[in-house]
Amino acid sequence: MSLPLAALAAWGRSTADPYASALRARRGPLFLHRADGWLLPLDVERWCARPDDADGTVLAACRGPVLDIGCGPGRLAAALAARGRPALGIDVSAEAVRRTRSAGADALLRSVFDPLPGEGRWRTALLIDGNIGIGGDPAALLARVRQVVHPTGTLIVEAAPEGLPDDLDEHTEVRLDDGNGVRGPLFPWSRVGPAALVRHAAGAGWSAPRAWTSRGRRFLTLRPLPEG
Repeated sequence: MSLPLAALAAWGRSTADPYASALRARRGPLFLHRADGWLLPLDVERWCARPDDADGTVLAACRGPVLDIGCGPGRLAAALAARGRPALGIDVSAEAVRRTRSAGADALLRSVFDPLPGEGRWRTALLIDGNIGIGGDPAALLARVRQVVHPTGTLIVEAAPEGLPDDLDEHTEVRLDDGNGVRGPLFPWSRVGPAALVRHAAGAGWSAPRAWTSRGRRFLTLRPLPEG
């Protein structure tokens, strides 16, 4: 399943960091654990593998310099770099940044809410693997990315996968759990279906001209609305 790599790591800086451990091992188990006991397995193996066919549809839609927000271990940023495309990954996990750099892509240890290089000039930004959940507030995240992307640029967002409601708009707190007793601290997190994402996007100054599904994963292209 597609889940928020950067959101998971953002509040996971602790001595026991299940996210960093999973990235080093390149495999799970790794779960999101909600207070009511709900567990959702995270697809660490896919994150650490080469881009699959669904990822390929995202890569094909990228234009110009690309900012990969919450790049995780860097499979997309590295694939773009291998194609000679300018790309920068950002992540708040030091292990994710290290792995992205070792895969051959540029990466910074940085939150999307921090000052970023090239603000307002990125032609494409990515929020893939559920990274629309970063911070638990999709509207605030989309408003921030609106400042980062060029006025004629594109934001590609992955929504909640098939099988979940189109209007899913879930905001909660979760923690990372390795299934063996190691848990990280609580952090805010969201899951957003395509219809709910379109509503949040409109409120943050985006149109949504294109949506598609590949291998059960659902994506939308967003474009900045003219200001004023």
